[in-house]
Amino acid sequence: MEIRILNEKVIKTEAFYNDFLEGNINLKDEYFSDNVINIEDAPYFPIYIAKGSEEEKKELFSKAINTISEYYINKDRDIHMNKMFWYSLFCTKMREYLLNEYPQIKDSIKNFHNVVLKKFDWENYVYKCILAAEYIKDYTEDKLERERYIGLIVDNLDFYNYILKYPIFRNQEFLIKMLNIVDRLNLSAIFKAKIENRVDDVRYGRMVLFEMNKSYPVIIAPAMSEEDLEELTLKYLGYYYKELPEPKCIQEAY
Repeated sequence: MEIRILNEKVIKTEAFYNDFLEGNINLKDEYFSDNVINIEDAPYFPIYIAKGSEEEKKELFSKAINTISEYYINKDRDIHMNKMFWYSLFCTKMREYLLNEYPQIKDSIKNFHNVVLKKFDWENYVYKCILAAEYIKDYTEDKLERERYIGLIVDNLDFYNYILKYPIFRNQEFLIKMLNIVDRLNLSAIFKAKIENRVDDVRYGRMVLFEMNKSYPVIIAPAMSEEDLEELTLKYLGYYYKELPEPKCIQEAY
């Protein structure tokens, strides 16, 4: 399948938005650069996961991560980390799917930008799923183990978002170690809970990462062993949360 890459200078214009709605993008050469990327297949997947129950979101994230893992990240990283590849794919190959799945796109150009052309960083759902797919696929070939890590990411999405936000933590080893620690110590519920007696929407997991980031470069958390990182996690969590749960292995023994 040939993906013609759009010209970044024109995709945010009102004219481009109107032509997307009317299905005219592929008919106008002025919207495209000279670049073309070829991929074998381009199945649809959820690109915007902002609404629904926790279970519904978990299902959508799992579908997106697995689809990206199977069909997209086998290309060069320069491709799957290129925002213009994704914007071009969405606007030229997935138009009908997106309009059906996200009808708010039709309501305003602002919604179109927020769903289809969302800034390609840690707040972008596709970006989150690409890195999750990349890290997990590279870490393990075991299908059940991959699903376990996907489940841990989705169950700890706020924490995962902040791992991606801080550049020093944005790597596979740190993510896998922290997911193992959260799972083993049964910290998911605590990490995504809001800190009591604060007016801002700050959660315990964020503050653990905040303290780790604040201590860098004196303490290089991503380079630590999992055991040392677990000790550091409990230390920083203890600054904000006093009654830590028993580890999962102890709970399961009962």
